[in-house]
Amino acid sequence: MNTKELSLQHLIRKPKTQTEKPPLLIMLHGYGSDENDLFSFAEELPDELFVVSVKAPYPMQPYGNAWYAIHWDNQDGKFSDDEQAKESRELIAGFIDEAIDAYNLNAENVTLLGFSQGSILSYAVALSYPEKVKNIIALSGYINKAILKPGFEKNDFSSLSFYCSHGSVDQVIPVEWARKTKPALDELNIENSYSEFPVGHGVAPQNFFELREWLKKRI
Repeated sequence: MNTKELSLQHLIRKPKTQTEKPPLLIMLHGYGSDENDLFSFAEELPDELFVVSVKAPYPMQPYGNAWYAIHWDNQDGKFSDDEQAKESRELIAGFIDEAIDAYNLNAENVTLLGFSQGSILSYAVALSYPEKVKNIIALSGYINKAILKPGFEKNDFSSLSFYCSHGSVDQVIPVEWARKTKPALDELNIENSYSEFPVGHGVAPQNFFELREWLKKRI
């Protein structure tokens, strides 16, 4: 665990190739997981990156964490706690600045890599605060417009690039939700790519290789 007092607990992988101000990649895990989950493939990411894998703020029972609660009821099925999601959006936005300052990183070269809930939050942070991030890797998520800052459409998105992917047989987040992301990003004139893989709620090996190649060209 990192020794610095930042607002969110996290793990780090320092760059294997030293530069004066390394680019930052922040990993945001999914519902019921923790900071160790995505960190398992940190070693396979480009050498020049300073990788930070963050732990979501809400502990779950018996283990794992969440960025926001998901409620189940008999009438409406499941629904997200959007107020908690907005709080997490703000936490992550603030954490980006903290990490850049604490580790002396390049504020112009920040990537968010999120899975599931972490992906939904990556969309929310990037579209609400495009000045804070450059690249977004959104795995198995979708855009929840209810948790974006009001008036986000007026933001300058000219520096953003999105890599979006989803499992075509995802049993947790319907692929139809993810398929709406490309038209939404196109409408905002944001550079983006969208891929599907024949898997459920997870990241296929070929998905990882594709996102890594995408990232190498942009950091």
